Amino acid sequence: MLSYQHGFHAGNQADVLKHAVLHAVLQTEAEADRALLYVETHAARGFYDLNSAQAAKTGEAKRGVLAMPKADRAAKALQPWLKHVQSKGPGSYPGSPALATQMLGPKARINLFELHPTEHKELSQALHKDPRVQIRKEDGYRGALRLQPRRGEHMLVMLDPSYETDADMDALANWVPRAMRKWPKAQFLIWLPLFADGREEEFGAFLASLDEGFVAGSRWARQSDDPSALEGSAMIGLRIGGAGAKKAFAIAAELDKLWRA
Repeated sequence: MLSYQHGFHAGNQADVLKHAVLHAVLQTEAEADRALLYVETHAARGFYDLNSAQAAKTGEAKRGVLAMPKADRAAKALQPWLKHVQSKGPGSYPGSPALATQMLGPKARINLFELHPTEHKELSQALHKDPRVQIRKEDGYRGALRLQPRRGEHMLVMLDPSYETDADMDALANWVPRAMRKWPKAQFLIWLPLFADGREEEFGAFLASLDEGFVAGSRWARQSDDPSALEGSAMIGLRIGGAGAKKAFAIAAELDKLWRA
């Protein structure tokens, strides 16, 4: 949806889980030191200022990343991501494209799709000097399917649509099986909102059933003044096991305890 701009929601509770799990998976890839094709279908601007007018309008980060403890006092599972974020300075928050460029090595190819003109412009300005990065202003589902990993190159696809309408769920449910057939060895990370009315349950179960992997989620106690329909979020990792899955489960468990306290 071209109306959606993530700056209003950057650093919120859903972002904490999403980016902590993504950080863990990227860390595993970086340690493997292998050629990687990293793809995002809905990249947004990638870098966020939590002191901006957008962030101040909703104040969502105050319940998310800004409510987190200092990294050295946090639970062990959360420390790597928190150290990374807090090292960027007050108010500076790395989204998923930022994490990818900051963590992956020179063997990575990073393809980012963003259709929103403002978000695309900001992303392009932030990353235009990085030779590993290609940024395309087009529909990510359509554009990504033209890509192909090179010989010996692993592939990781990050999916984070806005979920503004039921059509967003339908589009994702149709696209993921197609992509899995096209790239039979690719790994997928899918962010899933957990709604108070449970509308995502059947959809999430369908995605999780497509292949082996993990589902790591956390919920929070909703406050009376919270206008959001969310009460939690989850990350689905398809074809992702081993250290990445273990870290994801540990992160979700710690956040679940923290948010429900």
